[in-house]
Amino acid sequence: MGNGADTNGVGVLTLQRALDVARNSEGSLDPAISAYLERELANTWGSLRDRSSLSLPRMGLQRFAWVAVITIGFAVSSLAIDSTSTSIVPHLSSHTLQKHDVDLTAPLLQDFQVYPPVLIASSNGSLSLTDGSSTTTDVAPVSNATSCQEVLMVYSFANSYGAPFVGNYTPPSCSFNRITLNFTVTSAGRQFDRLGTLYFGDTEIWRTSTAEPTSIGIRWTYLKDVTNYLTLFQQQQKIIFDLGNLINNIYTAPYNATLTASFFTAGDSDPPADLIFPVSARQSASNAPSVFTFPVDNATNTLTLPQNIRRAVFTIAACGQAEEEFWWSNVLSSDTQTFPQTGALYGFSPFRELQLFIDGMLAGVAWPFPIIFTGGVVPGLWRPIVGIDAFDLREDEIDITPFLPLLCDGAAHSFEIRVSGINDTGNGTGVLAETVGSNWPVTGKIFLWLDPEGSVTTGSGPLATTPDPVFQLSSSVGKLPNGTNETLTYQVNAQRSISFVSTINTANGSQTASWSQNLTYSNFGNFTAAGNTQVNNQSTSGEDLSSLNYSRSLNYPLYAFSVYGTVRDNITIFANVLRGRDVQTIGQAVFPTGLESFEPVEAVQNQYPAFQGSLLQTTQNGTATYFSNQTSNTSFSFGTTVQDMVFAGVVTSDSGNAESPPQVVSTSELFRRHVEADNSTVIEDDETVIGHSIRPAHFNSPSMNDFAGSGTRSMLGRGPPGSKAASRRK
Repeated sequence: MGNGADTNGVGVLTLQRALDVARNSEGSLDPAISAYLERELANTWGSLRDRSSLSLPRMGLQRFAWVAVITIGFAVSSLAIDSTSTSIVPHLSSHTLQKHDVDLTAPLLQDFQVYPPVLIASSNGSLSLTDGSSTTTDVAPVSNATSCQEVLMVYSFANSYGAPFVGNYTPPSCSFNRITLNFTVTSAGRQFDRLGTLYFGDTEIWRTSTAEPTSIGIRWTYLKDVTNYLTLFQQQQKIIFDLGNLINNIYTAPYNATLTASFFTAGDSDPPADLIFPVSARQSASNAPSVFTFPVDNATNTLTLPQNIRRAVFTIAACGQAEEEFWWSNVLSSDTQTFPQTGALYGFSPFRELQLFIDGMLAGVAWPFPIIFTGGVVPGLWRPIVGIDAFDLREDEIDITPFLPLLCDGAAHSFEIRVSGINDTGNGTGVLAETVGSNWPVTGKIFLWLDPEGSVTTGSGPLATTPDPVFQLSSSVGKLPNGTNETLTYQVNAQRSISFVSTINTANGSQTASWSQNLTYSNFGNFTAAGNTQVNNQSTSGEDLSSLNYSRSLNYPLYAFSVYGTVRDNITIFANVLRGRDVQTIGQAVFPTGLESFEPVEAVQNQYPAFQGSLLQTTQNGTATYFSNQTSNTSFSFGTTVQDMVFAGVVTSDSGNAESPPQVVSTSELFRRHVEADNSTVIEDDETVIGHSIRPAHFNSPSMNDFAGSGTRSMLGRGPPGSKAASRRK
């Protein structure tokens, strides 16, 4: 990179020589060397902005990125020392943030998550499909008597650790069989991403997270169909919304939130559950969130269920935090001390399994989707397009209908949630650890569909086939001639198949109830440059199958490359993340799949009865760079992210059987979106809803690339932060 140039007192100046001189300089740099590094930075920045660079071979991209990080880091360092220098990186600015309130006269950056449109009752008396933006598609008229809206919460989450919003919910006067929540937030200043959870009493309703604000201000709206909680919305409830936040002289931004519910009547879809039992810490009586923190808490409830159950499904809400936020990038426990010069790495492997135990017996598992929050890896990846599911953390479903002969006996039964990684021996073998690092917030719910009162479900079983997962583990360490560890390469493969079968006798007669899961996982990890550069290439796929005409297939690919460097008191990170989420659902799921919103749409009414399920496919590809100065507490980030999503109705040839899901005959596209953002600005957004092309309106605010600063290792999940890192809690 760069040609040699003859410089007085230095000789022929190459990039490496300029970096060496800069590294050893005290005070200001020689103007010739500073100018040379600025030229190299400009060239590097131009290359990063050139999309053709993304097509470089992986190793070529890594070498290119490492040079970019070091070059930019030294250039930023020299600019930070010389206050008269002008930034040569276009459209970037660094801010020391003091603002607490949103400036209503200034334009707000509109952050958003890409997701299929949701059905709402508009104020103009019609049903509309919308994602919360200014773009809506009218579906059908609805009378004022069958729709209404209620504001459930208006609250500013400032110093809100241990101080959730607490309020009361009373069912509205209008009749309704659908509910959509509108969560709208504004924020201005500097702040980390935070985790938010909505409860009705002890029952978790929705888990979300925040975008990181700018000094001028941001705004986002997310709509969520919560019709699956219809039975809860028909009763009075205590609302608890927990969003722990911290305000001080550095992290200045509160999150000003409004939660509104839209109630309306639309065509009947599959009936939601009759009863919902929480499995939680049950702290609502103390006006506290009812979350278990695993592994510190024993996430167990003992419950006595009604005896007239015909279908039962357990759902798990869980996500890694703190040491476990980047669980997918962790290493084998035997390798955590590979790079002692930079500190310990997080262990228990990059594999995680969520487990449900009923009376101590394994009843089902879930291999989680790797959520990346808006401050994760490099924050510039997620503005204004946030990561997949960052505003709506999805729950996994486990059909426990085969356990009904046990659960309907009128006695109390225990339900326990665990999270497990891998304990390895260091020689290529390992077993489930039955624990992980700190921590995973977890809750569960049991959704029950009932037979008429007075009925008693009986039967025999379940017959459980639950062998341990099959693991294939390997790792190797490369050393420098002086014996210092320089590289770590590791591979984790996992496969698991479990099944449960019983005979149940319900009001509809005798039937076989079964639940099976087949899951496959792989993660290739590689550290180079003594731990400064990391690559993870992960794949999770699986198939869940219930005898009650339900199946789900999933595929979660993830590729993440990151490299960091430190120069004086400056941190520089470069990252490339390519990820996806593909889910096909056949039959009645507990949670809305998105297909329900299209049921009233006239354009698909002829097709809708033929749909047995839905297919959602989405990918994100982003490249970003982050800078932070620990002395001045300033940071900024920029990048490019592209996301594509397709949502379709699925037609099958049959209903399948206990051994195999139904065969897909065709799919009908209902929604498609391609959106690209560059340096916090949406530069392309093409959306199609039921064949109609839409160009969503975007207001692109002035360049606002400031972010909450954090320790490099905590931002990337590479072990405990150093002493200079700011505390980052969720």
